[in-house]
Amino acid sequence: MADLKQEIAEIKARLEKIEAQLGFLYRSLGIAMREAPEWKASPELIELVRKGDKIAAIKVFREESGASLKDAKEFIESLSV
Repeated sequence: MADLKQEIAEIKARLEKIEAQLGFLYRSLGIAMREAPEWKASPELIELVRKGDKIAAIKVFREESGASLKDAKEFIESLSV
């Protein structure tokens, strides 16, 4: 259990460092940082992904969320993994 807590602490530290570096890069390039949308998968969407019908899942997700085709495709693929 102590090893797991240590590993989680190390991951959190690395994540904080990466976020700081990313913030620096954004500021250096003059890009405004924005929060990523918090999308959720509806039961209908999960069932379509489970069936392997990615095209229908992308269509349903776009209708539910208003996401772009690219964002919807990436979201659905993240559920398929």
